[in-house]
Amino acid sequence: MVTYKVAFIPGDGIGPEVTEQGVRVLERASELDSFEIEWLRYDIGSERYLRTGELVTEEEFSELGRYRGIYFGAIGDPRVKPGVLEHGILLAIRWHFDQYVNLRPVRLFEGVRGALAGKGPLDVNFVCIRENTEDMYSGVGAIRNTPGTDSFEARRRNHTLMVTLDTRLVGDTEFAYELGYMTRKGAERIIRYAFEYAKNHSLGRVATADKANAMRFIYGLWRDTFDRVSREYPGIASEKYYIDALTMWMVLAPERFRVIVLPNLFGDIVTDLGAAIQGGLGIAPSANINPEGTSMFEPVHGSAPEYKGKNMADPLAAVLSGAMLLDHLGRAHTASRIERAVEKVLREGRVRTFDLGGSSGTREMGDAVIRALGESA
Repeated sequence: MVTYKVAFIPGDGIGPEVTEQGVRVLERASELDSFEIEWLRYDIGSERYLRTGELVTEEEFSELGRYRGIYFGAIGDPRVKPGVLEHGILLAIRWHFDQYVNLRPVRLFEGVRGALAGKGPLDVNFVCIRENTEDMYSGVGAIRNTPGTDSFEARRRNHTLMVTLDTRLVGDTEFAYELGYMTRKGAERIIRYAFEYAKNHSLGRVATADKANAMRFIYGLWRDTFDRVSREYPGIASEKYYIDALTMWMVLAPERFRVIVLPNLFGDIVTDLGAAIQGGLGIAPSANINPEGTSMFEPVHGSAPEYKGKNMADPLAAVLSGAMLLDHLGRAHTASRIERAVEKVLREGRVRTFDLGGSSGTREMGDAVIRALGESA
């Protein structure tokens, strides 16, 4: 029997609760399809950080690199300053393993009430592909009390950026700056991934958005790269928007989209809008993919510490992220089995968690999906 080794990071807040149900569902699905999953659990998160000061160790990076897939819960804790855990754990893993593809399906399931009046499952069904390692999340910046000249080195996988910034023009005032950067290589590989995804899944349109009219250098490069790559795919329609216009059309006419490829910052914002129009963060899965290396699969939602331990969190985003993990491991049939089981549970509507307007618990939802698995063959 084939065994797949998967690294497992439950994380913080509701992360352990929702991924527990995800593990249960994946293990039952693997039994039905005659393979095994070996979970290698890592104690990475806020509790260990508060206890030891450790985020992700070099030894852990080395070990995680041995796996094709990481199953991740959530990160974030109100006891820790914002940004410490996010940059030191989540973004660090994405950067270290060059997980440059953030794949987020936006799908309104039958039986779920979406946020848009008059729009149903046929209208809300597209994929957002977000660049995941560049743009405004470089982590390079500062808050300064006096102007001067800052020199710094921005290190990321495959390239090093040397910058000298003269800040004397701001005058005698406290100020802050943040550096975003983009490489032609980084933009091209994610845009090409989007067109290949559209081609392989018979989706006829790829859209993008930027703010090149106001931020002409970084997003000018993005827009030019999109034009270059799109010419290589004459059978796929391409559309360019400014980001404010794209968000408007996502609300007014989501049915016009099939694949949307976005720079990192805008992709982060737009995919939460996508989660809202598909019925909420509780059913929004995602994948952080390196096509040639270690990839990570996680629900879009955060750690939601206010719901920790209350048996209220919806585990379906984690379950569907697990299905994406199995698909990545080459188990497309099993992934489809899980998706059909989720579809059945949502369509029938007998089990609904708080976010879906019901009172069912986290484990109860996991139980419902497991029961539906045997009926979804």
